[in-house]
Amino acid sequence: MPTLFERIISGEIPSDRVYEDERCVVFRDIAPQAPTHVLVVPRKPVPSLEGDLDASLAGHLLMVARHVAHLEGLSAGYRVVINCGSDGGQTVDHLHVHVLGGRTLTWPPG
Repeated sequence: MPTLFERIISGEIPSDRVYEDERCVVFRDIAPQAPTHVLVVPRKPVPSLEGDLDASLAGHLLMVARHVAHLEGLSAGYRVVINCGSDGGQTVDHLHVHVLGGRTLTWPPG
């Protein structure tokens, strides 16, 4: 059964896309935790950071996160987060990178 993100990538579920290329799709989170909150999601269905992830794809996702942060005007700073597993806060079994910004972010996050 396809994950929520696979259904978004295929277009079955609409999303507010801000960027896409041959390896990933970036769209706005439906429950944003900051004024800017987007998800960088690989087209390849990798379950988590613990899944079948190669260095090339991992690096690409981070470079896209940086590119989108610049597109979104996050010049004062931003946070990049990857949740892994249920205790790490991962709620969809498809690797995704959160990019958050647009306000001062506190630490620890939660």
